[in-house]
Amino acid sequence: MPPKKKFSTEQIIEAAWSIAKEEGIDSMTIRKVADRLGSSIAPIYVNFSDVEELKQAVVKKVSQIGQQMIHEQNTGSPFGDIGAASLQFAQEYPALVRDLAMKPNDYLKNYDQDMGTELVNNMKTDPELAGFEEQELRMILLKMRAFQTGLTMMVVNRQLPPEFDLKSMRKLLDSVAEDVVIAAKLRKQEDSSD
Repeated sequence: MPPKKKFSTEQIIEAAWSIAKEEGIDSMTIRKVADRLGSSIAPIYVNFSDVEELKQAVVKKVSQIGQQMIHEQNTGSPFGDIGAASLQFAQEYPALVRDLAMKPNDYLKNYDQDMGTELVNNMKTDPELAGFEEQELRMILLKMRAFQTGLTMMVVNRQLPPEFDLKSMRKLLDSVAEDVVIAAKLRKQEDSSD
């Protein structure tokens, strides 16, 4: 009998990631990951107690890729970078977006804790958002996430007009972000004058 192949945690996560990005995270099974690696399921269970733990490792990779995309955008606006990265992610990984955003799940239960704080910290460096308290920035982020989620679903489900390319989507996103920020500034002025 030939010796069993050994796989690193990273190799297993990469195999699981390749399945998740093609078929969605819900389609990922230990057997599929083992098949992708060309092995039995035993090496996977050496590194992960069950498929849910492996899925959480893939979700962590999703967050890392999302952060990397944000940092690569360089639109001149940290707030704009967040939206542009989200649209890029939706275009590149529609199966994952469907599983993470359209189905009830616990995959992103720590999103606000893990990524929300970093996103708000990015927003704090945006001169357009100067003067807002952290709670106000979180509300702006929530409003933009609500819009972004709708736009992302339209991207994933190909519901936008064919001529509506990434540049057009970014322009729409920037316009809505500007509206949200202007409204927040007006509300802040009204509250301070009362």
